[in-house]
Amino acid sequence: MSSATPQPRQALAEQLRQWHRQPPILLLPNAWDAASARIFTQLGFRAIATTSSGVAAANGYPDGERMPRALMIETIRRIAAAVDCPVTADIEAGYGDDMDAKLGTIRQVVDAGAVGVNIEDSLEHGAPALVSETAQAQLIAAIRAAASGWGIPLVINARTDVYLHDVGDAASRLTEATRRGNAYLAAGADCVFPIGASDADTIAALVRGINGPINILASPRTPTIPELASLGIARISFGGGFTRVALGAIRRATQEILEQGTFTSMARDALPPSDFRSLFAD
Repeated sequence: MSSATPQPRQALAEQLRQWHRQPPILLLPNAWDAASARIFTQLGFRAIATTSSGVAAANGYPDGERMPRALMIETIRRIAAAVDCPVTADIEAGYGDDMDAKLGTIRQVVDAGAVGVNIEDSLEHGAPALVSETAQAQLIAAIRAAASGWGIPLVINARTDVYLHDVGDAASRLTEATRRGNAYLAAGADCVFPIGASDADTIAALVRGINGPINILASPRTPTIPELASLGIARISFGGGFTRVALGAIRRATQEILEQGTFTSMARDALPPSDFRSLFAD
């Protein structure tokens, strides 16, 4: 655990919300355990997000609310305890079949130390589909009301999966994502996350149409950070990207060992021993 005096959760939440509304663009690396979170904060990132896919993989589960909720919450707790900055948690669709169950998840996530949540409008079971816009807006309104009752100005990142699931044609996707985004903001969300939107023209149209901050998932297909900032994007996240980077480095190093009997990749990509030892030295 970090040795610095922690800020009150209310202050961390307000700080995170404010960073959505002023430059520079908010970069949110997605941690899957305490060590990855520590590395991100040591490099100077202002806030940390969790990744559902990375946390699931690290614990031996596929993504999509397949891991036990308690294990997900415990991972969030360990990540939040390891850093002094705001932590926002990817809770997928809320780990519950009804609103009360989802609110119960969020209460546990807040108790674990998170001051923000990423909640999506996909159904987690069966074929890919979206929940109704009305139902998702009602859930977001309930989250906002509950968090206010808990005394936490929780930062709600409302993910819409219109682009992820290729709902309709390009024009209708833009209309649907914009309408859902504005409905979620009106219900109490702080930011809209149209996951899968990646080209500059689409992103620019979403910025024009959505009346609040927008989160974009970084990928090789998206514009650069300066370009996204110039388009008006408030926040960039990385999903399971860094988890895949870490696992890719392990695979490269072990393939080299098995196939060539050498250790070049391992030596090149490894964290220096002193840095490794100092991760939790305080």
